[in-house]
Amino acid sequence: MLKHLFSILLLLSLSGKIIGQNTLTYNDEKGSPKATLQDVKWISGTWRGEAMGGTCEEFWDQPSGNTMLFCFKFLENDKVIFYELGHIIEADNTLFLELKHFGPDLKGWEKADEKQTFRLVKQDENRVYFDRFTFEKVSDNEINIYVVFEKSGEEMLFNYKREKS
Repeated sequence: MLKHLFSILLLLSLSGKIIGQNTLTYNDEKGSPKATLQDVKWISGTWRGEAMGGTCEEFWDQPSGNTMLFCFKFLENDKVIFYELGHIIEADNTLFLELKHFGPDLKGWEKADEKQTFRLVKQDENRVYFDRFTFEKVSDNEINIYVVFEKSGEEMLFNYKREKS
């Protein structure tokens, strides 16, 4: 299972046409719209949900220093399978989502000087679309994150509820 999960998650889609009901792909000709971290501040918080046969936990901090840091943990049978660390960064009058993956031993999946970068495609009142990632505000206490995986081209839903402090 771990080997299969690793293959799917390591290679998030970076090129090609993917059709998802809730995700968009970046178009170089159109570029990214203007945006600031204040536009996505609603993502901040501690979130928990079920997906991929396990438990997903995410923490997003408040915007500061032109970034919003996040950490993600995937557990299966109460055992850590992998982590993600990343941020949404404000640069060039728009937003970028950048991330790296780590095994449960904190060994990086990507090379030390590599990261995955996803450009902003569009935003509206309750959704922010990055290339193959969509964040949707369902309510103040619930968000959806849609992700398209490269190997299968499948769009996966991560539904999260806000954790109480």
